[in-house]
Amino acid sequence: MGSRRKGRAVTIQILYQLEMHETAVDQALEIFWENHQYPEAVQEFADSLVRGVFEHKEKIDEIIMARAKNWAFSRITPIDRNILRAAVYELLFRSDIPYKVTLNEAIELGKTFGSEKSGSFINGILDNVINTNADLKKKDS
Repeated sequence: MGSRRKGRAVTIQILYQLEMHETAVDQALEIFWENHQYPEAVQEFADSLVRGVFEHKEKIDEIIMARAKNWAFSRITPIDRNILRAAVYELLFRSDIPYKVTLNEAIELGKTFGSEKSGSFINGILDNVINTNADLKKKDS
């Protein structure tokens, strides 16, 4: 498993932890890294995603809510919600990651950590985000 794939999996764990236990981001990251050993590249990538999600969380959540038709935000499982947050952050704020990579990785995370329907739910939301933001497809060209 590559360092970015591991970093995304770690990001979901940290975001989930932050959602379950209201903690400052710096404190949550410190606690996580004290208790888990990962290569520096994994840690740096996960830190950047977690911090990025929290920096833009309000906007990211608005985007998810606007595309989760017939779903109350609170009905989205915490795992799926945090996979979506990380993926939307990557799509909108990380020009160094092709949208297809983000989409595929998010779907795989949903299949790994979520329910049997998570992959298709995540795919639907993110596909809508991609299709309503034409610039995303340009960054893969």
